Amino acid sequence: MKVYEMIFSPTGGTKKAAGLFMDSFCRERTYIDLTNRKADFSSFSFDREDICVAAVPSYGGRVPEIAVSRLKQMKGNGARAVLLVVYGNREYEDTLLELSDVMEAAGFSPVAAVAAVAEHSIMHQFAAGRPDEDDEKELKGFAEAIRNSLEQGEDSPKLHLPGNRPYKEYHGIPMKPKADKECVRCGICASMCPAGAIPEDDPMETKKGQCISCMRCIAVCPRKARSVSKVMLAASVQKLKKACSGRKKNQLFQAF
Repeated sequence: MKVYEMIFSPTGGTKKAAGLFMDSFCRERTYIDLTNRKADFSSFSFDREDICVAAVPSYGGRVPEIAVSRLKQMKGNGARAVLLVVYGNREYEDTLLELSDVMEAAGFSPVAAVAAVAEHSIMHQFAAGRPDEDDEKELKGFAEAIRNSLEQGEDSPKLHLPGNRPYKEYHGIPMKPKADKECVRCGICASMCPAGAIPEDDPMETKKGQCISCMRCIAVCPRKARSVSKVMLAASVQKLKKACSGRKKNQLFQAF
């Protein structure tokens, strides 16, 4: 049996939450970076005895389309899947259900799921500093509960998750990062963009039709030369202020 963690984490929030979970679930695991657009995801094939933890952020209550495409290329072959969805203190809506459907379509068998909160990737004042110490304790507890259930070796019933079919419509985020005069065309953002939306020969540009507003380019720029419109950002903060207020909970779902 091998344990794999498949993570789509452009700005690090999902990876941080997944890391806290995985350190208690299984320290020896193989990492698969779902943001790597140059990887051949069709080459990944698993065994029934394997356990695969798939971790993605919630974008408008949905799984990021790029992550969906890359997960569907894999061959699950009945491997058990633990699902981890990370959201920025609003709601995750249909994300867990969609991720379960995607994994099943790729041949995996979802047995447990976790919804975890992390600092919002665009509006950082929402869930600032999360996952924090309390989240860490809770995620570790979830990991131990799932691991203990898996070690019992019993066949599990179908996993039931919140959400609706058809999934809610997602039309993307209008905020697209732009480069400013501080840009020195180093190309780091272009090489690390999960969507390939930044031309490597002209990294000051952004292909708006390809950009998924994941904000990785902002996170990785060593000169802080990329940003979104301050006016649009302020408007979005006001729009989501009520929905993102209060402390949202982490949740555990098991089929056992």
